[in-house]
Amino acid sequence: MSTTPASSEALRTAIVLGGKTGLLGHMLAKTLRGKGWTVHAPSREDVDLFSEAALADYIDRCEPSMVFNTVAYTQVDKAEDEPEEARRVNRGLPATLGQVLRTRPVRCLHISTDFVFNGKHNAPYTVDDTPDPQSVYGRTKLEGERALLERIPEKTIIARTAWLFGPGKKNFVHTILGLCRDRNSLNVVHDQMGSPTYTVDLAAMCAVLAEHDTTGLYHLVNGGQASWCELAAEATALAEMSCVIHAIPSEEYPQKACRPRYSVLDTSRYTETTGLTPRPWIQALRDYIFHDLWNTELISANR
Repeated sequence: MSTTPASSEALRTAIVLGGKTGLLGHMLAKTLRGKGWTVHAPSREDVDLFSEAALADYIDRCEPSMVFNTVAYTQVDKAEDEPEEARRVNRGLPATLGQVLRTRPVRCLHISTDFVFNGKHNAPYTVDDTPDPQSVYGRTKLEGERALLERIPEKTIIARTAWLFGPGKKNFVHTILGLCRDRNSLNVVHDQMGSPTYTVDLAAMCAVLAEHDTTGLYHLVNGGQASWCELAAEATALAEMSCVIHAIPSEEYPQKACRPRYSVLDTSRYTETTGLTPRPWIQALRDYIFHDLWNTELISANR
């Protein structure tokens, strides 16, 4: 399998599905533009992503060398009540995209999730580990991976990621800090472990991978691991908030969908391909707090 850098001539134009407003998509579009790409980030008004004819026409008009798909149904608990809608987005769109790209000289990078694993490991999941999703969200995301790999394996990069935080849209860290403005303490689950990931870093990793002639599965997350409780406690400490974070077991915070108890992702294949190692999540969190949030109303009023 080739993992050499692709020629710069082939990297001039990209389509970022979800790049208009998505937490990751918006940052990815910004990152690619900063690297000299021409980027199209269509809204719902620009193209019906679930129409094969409309999507094909849009791709033909934009003439990209790469399509990045960051669109997903991500409401994990709601998906348990809306499995067909989750499947329509998480499997249907990748399947349609794969069908369109079969006859076009365009590569694809598709964002997937740690929820494809069952969470029963005690060591980071590698790209060679067998998926075993335990929720509708996880199952439909895995179906989306397979829909692309069945149709265009020679053109597809699947990038699994997890626990996103970053500028531009609400996320777990933003929500925790918002709650801490009004409360003296919070209860946060301590027995779910994962890979907190800064969208700025994730977007950069996606852009780097797109510059390599590679395909298949990758895990793209920041280094290290944390529980939700540890992530919340570190965020409030960095933001200099006095809110106390109390650790509780998952049983005390029941949710409809089954979450993996351990879903830390191993990024070694990314390092082998690019020579780069993702920085630790705690360094990335500092950047998010100090560069993106520090002078905002969210934090400044509580310092």
